[in-house]
Amino acid sequence: MARRLGRATSRFTEEIQTYHKRIPTFAVWLCFCLLFPPAAEAGLYSPSDQIILLNPENVESVLANSTAAIVAEFYASWCGHCVAFSPVYKSLARDIKEWKPAVDLAAVDCAAQQNIKLCSAFSITGYPTLKFFHAYSKADSKGEAYKAFPRDVQGLRHIIIDKLENQEPWPPACPPLEPTSQAEIDSFFETNNVQHLALIFEKASSYIGREVTLDLLQFENVTVRRVLNTEQDLVTKLGVTEFPSCYLYYPKGNFTRLKVNIEARTFYSYALQRLPGVVRSGRPPLVNIDHPTNSTEEPWRPFNRSRVYMADLESTLHYSLRVELAAHTVIRGNALISLKKYISVLTKYFPGRPVVMNLLRSVDSWLQNQSGGEITYEALRKILDNSAQSPDTALPEGVRWVGCQGSQPHLRRFPCGMWTLFHVLTVQAKSTSTRGTDPKEVLSAMRNYVRSFFGCRPHNRVNNRIAGALSEDPNFPKIQWPSPEMCSACHTVRDNGDHKWNKEQVLPFLMSYFSSNRILTDYLEDESQVLAKQREALAAQKHGERRAREALDSVTHLLPSQPTVQEEEEEEEEDEGTQDETMADEEEEGGEGAPAADEMGGKTSEPTPWAKPEMELGRGRQRAHNRPSIVGMRMREPQEDIVDLDSFVNQHYKAKALRLAASSRVKQRTLQRKVEQEPGPVFGLGMEMDAGLGMVGLQPVEADFDLDVGRQRKRLQKRELIGQYYVEEAELSHRGRWMSVLSIGFSKVDISLCVILYCLSSMCLVAMYLFFKNRLRLRRAKVSLP
Repeated sequence: MARRLGRATSRFTEEIQTYHKRIPTFAVWLCFCLLFPPAAEAGLYSPSDQIILLNPENVESVLANSTAAIVAEFYASWCGHCVAFSPVYKSLARDIKEWKPAVDLAAVDCAAQQNIKLCSAFSITGYPTLKFFHAYSKADSKGEAYKAFPRDVQGLRHIIIDKLENQEPWPPACPPLEPTSQAEIDSFFETNNVQHLALIFEKASSYIGREVTLDLLQFENVTVRRVLNTEQDLVTKLGVTEFPSCYLYYPKGNFTRLKVNIEARTFYSYALQRLPGVVRSGRPPLVNIDHPTNSTEEPWRPFNRSRVYMADLESTLHYSLRVELAAHTVIRGNALISLKKYISVLTKYFPGRPVVMNLLRSVDSWLQNQSGGEITYEALRKILDNSAQSPDTALPEGVRWVGCQGSQPHLRRFPCGMWTLFHVLTVQAKSTSTRGTDPKEVLSAMRNYVRSFFGCRPHNRVNNRIAGALSEDPNFPKIQWPSPEMCSACHTVRDNGDHKWNKEQVLPFLMSYFSSNRILTDYLEDESQVLAKQREALAAQKHGERRAREALDSVTHLLPSQPTVQEEEEEEEEDEGTQDETMADEEEEGGEGAPAADEMGGKTSEPTPWAKPEMELGRGRQRAHNRPSIVGMRMREPQEDIVDLDSFVNQHYKAKALRLAASSRVKQRTLQRKVEQEPGPVFGLGMEMDAGLGMVGLQPVEADFDLDVGRQRKRLQKRELIGQYYVEEAELSHRGRWMSVLSIGFSKVDISLCVILYCLSSMCLVAMYLFFKNRLRLRRAKVSLP
């Protein structure tokens, strides 16, 4: 194996030594590399590299009878040459990702235990080994090995194209790669329904035409054909003088030259993919943004693609702080540290309007003053909404996307706005940095925020990898940014014709593009409108909270409370002091009382005796409802009587001493009540339930009819109820004062159980006593025997 790979060792070692010299890392790429370190992988490749990972379970389905040609690498993860070749193979996969319907890449780790037999079956004796499997290969095919294959992306592309041209059968998705002729061009539109025909004029040794043909394989409404410089008729007809060059040919012999900055494969492919009407296969048609509305049900806002909009940045702040953070009810630990750094960076470098900057400073000051290890989002939201009503402080509610608007509701928007915000902060930090400042302050804040709160992680490499994915907006395809239209000087080619970034021009472009003085303020709400909306929202919130409190209070007032002795006396005094007007109103209503909640005092007025049943406090027995016997009197539906048992128990034991002391006064009240009920000159039909029998009879009333009959009856019933309860308490204290003391805090069931257990224990003690007594007697009898 060492002899076989000896020829490539020195060559590839030299490439490794010169790799960093040829591709130096510049500032922006370093930022993203710091943000997103590569994840640990099993083997040398992962599915995210757009390489099919072979194993014994899928090898037959991938290689056998495939409609696309497969290039497979057999490697060992412990092999140094394989490790060195893996970045090239990954780059190749990214470079020819558009060729997938015709050719795809695969790899298998022969060092893995489960793949040893698989690699033996394909006669692998050295690593790395590349094999080509043509379309519709048989199950027993071992593929065609590439001998001494090149170790660069361009060379690998060329040998793949050579195999595609010479293989049989032809992959059904692969377009023609051979040169075209004048006769074919003349009849092309008669047999093909496409909008654009691109003719690439080149020399016979050039691969640009075939590479661009495969690059456009997944796009509709465009066809690419290769024309050699020896095709004199076409060369003369179109006036071609440069090779390579690209011309767009249309029906009736019309043509025009494709304008690109550099005559190279990358520029041709990029320009052709963005021709009018050209869309990726299987994707929905482009949305016509000239119409006033789009599928997002929002008005389309025309914008300049070469500028940044403050509306996007403020929308990003709103979504970031009010939507993403809202998913975290409690923010603690590293997430809290990340949030503090994020807000601190925004406060320092966000080029916002005064009202927004005042809010960011307020949030930053509040976060820095939080000494605990966690905060709640509810508390943070109050600061974001400016609940303290600080002057000229607000962050606009809602989103208003402009440069980041998408043709569909799920496309672009917040991810676009977030990365635009990060670029703006980075440029602002660079522009305002002074000696001694931390150059990684923004990078660290960005990275920590993404780890804690943001899940979508686009990147220039990722854009290149996921181009054509479902997340791609057809109106805004994912590209490696900036595009040639935006920064032509940022793009160049190497000596071999491959694309190369001109890093000396990229950094100045970024500094200019994301500069604060170039941010447009179109489509922004006026500051006065933002502040007015904030005040309205706060007022509505306070009104809602007040209504909720009132509703809660009203529900609480509907629950009856058990009155104490003092409350009874106060209610009696209030009843006696009622004005005549109130009495007259009640008489007009037929004596029916309506319970109403006192909002200021928090008490509920007592209903009339027929409004709801009374509950006996001492024993918990419910009295029967009194029914009105006067003809024409309206009867109220009985209501459920709810008693707060906790408050009753507390009142019962706390006022026990007072109740015992007041027993004598209760007796006096009872005598007084009997005196008041003595027969008088006038009798009326009344309803009074007897506590024991529940009978209805005639009740004497006072001669003065100016007094309120209903209130008097109510007061009498209260006195009778309380009097009965206190009399029972007094009798209980006289009958068994010690029993009452022992029963404090225990129910009758508890006392019964205690008595039963006491009796059982006594019986056990008696039985034990008798047992040991008899046993002792038997022992004494045995000892006395001779």
